[in-house]
Formats: sequence, C-alpha cells, structure tokens
Amino acid sequence: MESRHLFTFLVVVETGSFTRAAQKLDYAQSSITAQIQALEAELGQPLFDRISKKIILTDAGRRLLPYAQEISRMHTLAEVALRSDTELSGALRIGAPESLAAFRLPGIIKEFRGRYPQVQITLKPGVCWELTEFVRSGELDLVFLLQPETEYKDLHTETLIQEAMALVAPLGHPLLELAEVLPHHLKDETILHTETGCTYRTLFERHLNSHGVFPDPKLEFWSVEAIKQCVTAGLGLSFLPMITVQSELAEGKLARLHWNDESQRVATQIAYHHKKWKSPALAEFLSTIQKHAAEWRNGASFTAQTNLLSS
Repeated sequence: MESRHLFTFLVVVETGSFTRAAQKLDYAQSSITAQIQALEAELGQPLFDRISKKIILTDAGRRLLPYAQEISRMHTLAEVALRSDTELSGALRIGAPESLAAFRLPGIIKEFRGRYPQVQITLKPGVCWELTEFVRSGELDLVFLLQPETEYKDLHTETLIQEAMALVAPLGHPLLELAEVLPHHLKDETILHTETGCTYRTLFERHLNSHGVFPDPKLEFWSVEAIKQCVTAGLGLSFLPMITVQSELAEGKLARLHWNDESQRVATQIAYHHKKWKSPALAEFLSTIQKHAAEWRNGASFTAQTNLLSS
C-alpha cells in the first residue's frame, strides 16, 4: 500500500472532490482517479460512492480514514524528527474576525514566524459564523472567534480570554455627563456599526431592540479603524472590543461612556475540527497561542486589580 495513495485519499476526503484534490496537489484529475482506483483494487472494496456528482465515503472508506490519518501523521513526524526545529515547514490556514486579526494575532504570528520562518501562514478574515463553516469544511485549519463562549459538537473550542467591551463617543459628547447610559439614551444617536454578522454588533443591537430602541440612521463599516476615525470626528457612537480602542482612550482621542455591557460580553476563542490532525506546525502554533493568551489574562487581571484599588 503506497503512502502517496493514502495521502491522496486524505486530500480527496478533505476537499470533497476529485477535481479540488487535483488542484490542491497540482495533479491531473486522471492521476487522482488512478491512485484512488489502485488503492480500491488493493483493498478489494470501493472507498467512495459517486452519487449525483458528489463523493461520499463508503463504510470501507470510513474504516480506512483513521488509519490513513495515523500513517500520514507518523510519516510527517518521521520527517520532522530528522530536521532541526528551525526547519519546521508546511502551511497554516487561519481565520479571524478583523478585530482579532488586528489586535490579538500580530504578536502571535510575529513570534511564530521568528521561530519557524519556513511555515507559510495564510490569514483569512471573516465573521464568526463564516469562520466556523470554513473550519468544518477543511478550508481553514484553525479559527479565532470573538463571541459569547460557545461549544460545538464537531469542533474543539477553547476560550483564551474574556474581552471587555466599550461604548465609545467623541470627546465632549453630552452622554459623558451621565453616571450610567441606558438604552433609551441612544434612541436618537447615530451608531457606527461593524459589518452585518459581527457577533458583538448583533448582541448590542439585540440589547437595544429588547428595550424598544432602534437607533437610526445607521452607518456600517468593515474596518474598525475607519469606525474609530469617524467616532473621533463626531459622526456617532460605536460599541467595540476594548482591545481595539484602548490606545485612543489612553491618548484622550476617544471617551468611554458608562454603559452596562453584561448582556453583550464576548470571549476570544480558538476552534478547530475535533478530527483535525495536529501537524507539527499547528501544534507549535497552538503552543504559541497559549503562551500569549496567558500573558493577555495576566495583563487583564493586573488592570482589573489596579482599577479596583483606584476606585
């Protein structure tokens, strides 16, 4: 049984298509078909059913899958064992919402790339529901999520840190004089929103709507940086993760309103398919994430203690 036939079998399962497998492996489709047929002939059983232009694993294919994954894993580990750590290579496909891509991932990626420059990293932006679908389909290896703590039956998830949120306003805004800003205070305010589908936007709108508040007009942006610039210019208010505005708040460019965000809190999580094999590159990347997440939590704990002492 040739290992390359097993590897081709795994890629067909991952992509769900002989055509996409050929594209990923840079083979002719006829070569993919021939390798799978050779493997089926050797095993004496079909591995895929071809139904309505779709390929579905047969019972034999499902039984072969974990063994093929383990053989592929051992093959990779054997190769890596003969190299130094600095020669770790491969590719990682990562997804993240724009807020995390800009304010949580740079430090992780910088450290990882410094240690393993041969690993190719592709970062795909998206909203959380899109990213979970990408990791389910195998299009992405790992995703970062910014949402209320969520568990999925088919995905391994881990919470890295609870994220503070902030309702920000331009300097001198009248609502800054209030000891507590309530939903009805926002009735006539312009809210600058992130894109539709953004989890914390949805939570914020749901909270306002539950109190009969439907602020209008609304401005929608894909870029958090654009939102901050517009708030600074006095175009409206915005509800954003604290990590995205802490510099502007510290520099006095933006002001934070006294807003109860209890029902709108989110966490930074990572998720990957529970059947996903952890390549050496992915395992090292996860280790780097854990190191940085511990630093984030320590920093958040110190800030909370400092705020408590000063209050």
